[in-house]
Amino acid sequence: MASVATRAITAEEFARMPPPPDGVKVELVHGELVTVCRPGFEHGLRQLRIGGLLDRFGREHQCGRATVETGIVTGHDPDTVRGPDVSYWSAERLPLDQIPKGYPEVAPDLCVEVLSPSNRMPGIRQKMTEYFQQGVRMVWIVDPEDRNVAVYRSLDEGRILHETATISGEDVAPGVSCRVAELFA
Repeated sequence: MASVATRAITAEEFARMPPPPDGVKVELVHGELVTVCRPGFEHGLRQLRIGGLLDRFGREHQCGRATVETGIVTGHDPDTVRGPDVSYWSAERLPLDQIPKGYPEVAPDLCVEVLSPSNRMPGIRQKMTEYFQQGVRMVWIVDPEDRNVAVYRSLDEGRILHETATISGEDVAPGVSCRVAELFA
């Protein structure tokens, strides 16, 4: 039996799709829908804690905003849309008076991935590669099991911060700062 070639889905088409009726979570990878695991309770707590920290800072200082699981386009022809656990855009990159329809045209300044038991480092590294290629300036990889955060400025430049360390937004989100342990409280 001959196989039928399917056309790649674009990011614009993906943005207009209704949520899957079975509630699965999907990303668009090279024009194809890929099912990803829905986060567990602890994962959701970490997303909320980190997203809240970044969003509260951005609103209080009118310098940026954060979202949770918002799609960002990381590739074209065929399109790829990833959903970082948390994303932060500075007001310089995405002015506060702009609320994009669909996916923002500009990459976030900071992407955060919270590790789940189903995550594997090759997949996380692939996402990081895509984020940096699109202009993301910093990536945090949050590991709830080991209670640490790996901070990357490029694929080859990262450092691990343990619970007693202070994590900051550095020059990406200047003024954002807390003890790593607070992200796991």
